[in-house]
Amino acid sequence: MAVVIFLICFPLVMALASYLVRDDRTRNLLARAGVAVIMAAVLWLVFIWISGGRQVINCYYDTEAADHIILAVEVVLMFIITGLCCRHRKYWISLLSIVPTLLIAWFELEGPETERISHIQIDHLSILMCLIIAFIGGFIIIYSGGYMTHYHQHHVRIKPRKNYFFAMLFIFLGAMFGFVLSSSLLWIDLFWEITSVCSFMLIGYTRDEEAIYNSFRALWMNLLGGTALAVGIVYYGYFAHTVSLDTLVAEGMHGGEFTTIPIALIAFAAMTKAAQLPFSTWLLGAMVAPTPSSALLHSATMVKAGIYILFRLAPAIGGTRTGMLVSLIGGFTFFVTSIMAIGQDDGKKILACSTVSNLGLMVACAGIGKAETIWAGVMLMIFHAISKSLLFQAVGATENAIGSRNVENMHGLMYRIPMLAMFIFIGIAGMFLAPFGMLISKWAALKASVDSGNVVMVLFIAFGSATTSFYWSKWMGKLISRSHVSGSRHEDITLPDERLSLYVHAFLMIAVCLLLPVISRLFVNPLLLELFGQYKVVLPLEVLILLELIIIFVFAVPMAAYRYSKRVKTNVKLSYMSGINMGDNNSFVDSFGASRKLWLSNYYFSDKFDPDRLMVYGQIMAMALMIVLLCLIVGGILA
Repeated sequence: MAVVIFLICFPLVMALASYLVRDDRTRNLLARAGVAVIMAAVLWLVFIWISGGRQVINCYYDTEAADHIILAVEVVLMFIITGLCCRHRKYWISLLSIVPTLLIAWFELEGPETERISHIQIDHLSILMCLIIAFIGGFIIIYSGGYMTHYHQHHVRIKPRKNYFFAMLFIFLGAMFGFVLSSSLLWIDLFWEITSVCSFMLIGYTRDEEAIYNSFRALWMNLLGGTALAVGIVYYGYFAHTVSLDTLVAEGMHGGEFTTIPIALIAFAAMTKAAQLPFSTWLLGAMVAPTPSSALLHSATMVKAGIYILFRLAPAIGGTRTGMLVSLIGGFTFFVTSIMAIGQDDGKKILACSTVSNLGLMVACAGIGKAETIWAGVMLMIFHAISKSLLFQAVGATENAIGSRNVENMHGLMYRIPMLAMFIFIGIAGMFLAPFGMLISKWAALKASVDSGNVVMVLFIAFGSATTSFYWSKWMGKLISRSHVSGSRHEDITLPDERLSLYVHAFLMIAVCLLLPVISRLFVNPLLLELFGQYKVVLPLEVLILLELIIIFVFAVPMAAYRYSKRVKTNVKLSYMSGINMGDNNSFVDSFGASRKLWLSNYYFSDKFDPDRLMVYGQIMAMALMIVLLCLIVGGILA
């Protein structure tokens, strides 16, 4: 299908054009046009798919020629990674690219003949991922046009390389389209490597010591997963004589003889890509990159690749020891990283911990491997992609406006820069407030865990959700608090490109909440039917409609009250203070007669919930848990 090849190749053309164009204005216009074309192509793909009755579409290409092209590109990537590692004297990391590439090359050139398979598959899950990549990822690129201008004004020591930055963003989109539309494991392996290299390039954009360290950490962790993926592909291809992901899952559902080891290896690879403990540090370290790359890594691409693969594997790992490994690691990651977020006061670090935490819950849903949990996981993925992209962009714009992304410095932002505060408020509401989609999805995951009798997962979800509410509430309270806020507003320097992306994300966030029953009925339920051959209604339509009415009131009542209060003049009610209120609710006279300024600050429990210490403990415990569960998997195979 031509449109599929176009979606994979056109972003590469846009990357080359963006790199060659040196004028910022011309490059921004080119980026907008390129994103518009990509969005139109995805909509055309959706139209073709719907016209075909929303059935699975398989595309076949000349197997030998296509596989040789894929192998050639993978060898080029190996040389690129090796060169980068040698330049920075990280020689051992290059082995994580050389070994799997040579293994794949041996399999393709000298290995056994494999059956002819479809290279491309279009179904509900791949269509969903294409929409997320095109629209969330596309608007992030548009947002970058305005953001990077202010970024280099605030970071004058960093050499501007905007052409390079935009090139990497477009390559990322092309690789993700290839990843989610491929049904051949060999193709998936190539696009896996491309996303790993792109993330390395983006994280190391500033080229300072911290950025280089974090970029190589991301590289080796993702290449470690890539090595496991390559070994799993070669093992399965050698014994089963096929490299079809669908065949692997279908045989795994029925206890196929050669499926346990490759499924376990691919699941392990997906967990590294999804930044699960003990591999979470690579995604947290990605915060050193400019905000658009953080938004892209955390919402629309990269980490969602791991989740996508686990959702594909879910029917084959449900009720198995591999599924137990995936669900426990995911649940543990959800709980530990949600606690870590409590001790953070940096907005981007809170978002990073929250991302890893929510990814953990999606991973746990995939590991349980039931239709109900995948319903919850898919809903989580949709809401998380939109909400987290909105939050990253809003925090980036706020940092450019006030010179800080510290939550404490966002005190009273609703009165200083109302528009940006409203975007952050909508994003936070989408992440945890009842009855928004994220909370509904968590409730569905909890219900499915209770029904399955998984007590450990019930505890992880219950306590992890409680801590999630804690850190989001602190941040939301800061936005609307009026104490010690001066009467003057800050200048909103958000540029049109940034505003466009923020408004679209906010609209999408509200729209998907209101359309949740429609999304569930027309899209997610058929998706489950494709994966499992059946589905179970998680939330009745009547309940979903009731939740929609509540959401309308959540927005309508505060807006009506605000408009009414603007017309009604009332006397300011003086608040109680630790002294004599000076009449402005911002200052008071203490017991010694001295004038004091009121200052409110959140408590971050930094002595009890130190993120660095919790990360070390979490990594040790997750590694121990992973080793024990892997031994159980190996023991089951040998038995």
